[in-house]
Amino acid sequence: QAPLVESGGGLVQAGGSLRLSCAYSELIDTSYFILWYRQAPGKRREFVGGIGTNGGGAYYSDSVRGRFTVSSDKTKNTIYLQLNNLQPADTAVYYCNGRLAGRGDYWGQGTQVTVPS
Repeated sequence: QAPLVESGGGLVQAGGSLRLSCAYSELIDTSYFILWYRQAPGKRREFVGGIGTNGGGAYYSDSVRGRFTVSSDKTKNTIYLQLNNLQPADTAVYYCNGRLAGRGDYWGQGTQVTVPS
């Protein structure tokens, strides 16, 4: 299994919701937070939110605070990103990022979220 695998993206109308998942393997150092980023077409990758794998310490970028929620299920080795009230500006590939034990950052392959205008 890859260290981080995202899923749950799709096409949703404005105002709708999605829940993204980031499954992490034993290769990920769980003493570090797992982070969510997104990258829209033609734009730089930007931070969205992050959380400890024990579910503590969730924090968010100003652009999504109040609409997106990060959570953790340690029994499933999975981090979630709940996206509510989606808008066309939220269209992007969403990535999770974690730290490989003793080896540095790792990026998942990403999952596409599309909100048509």
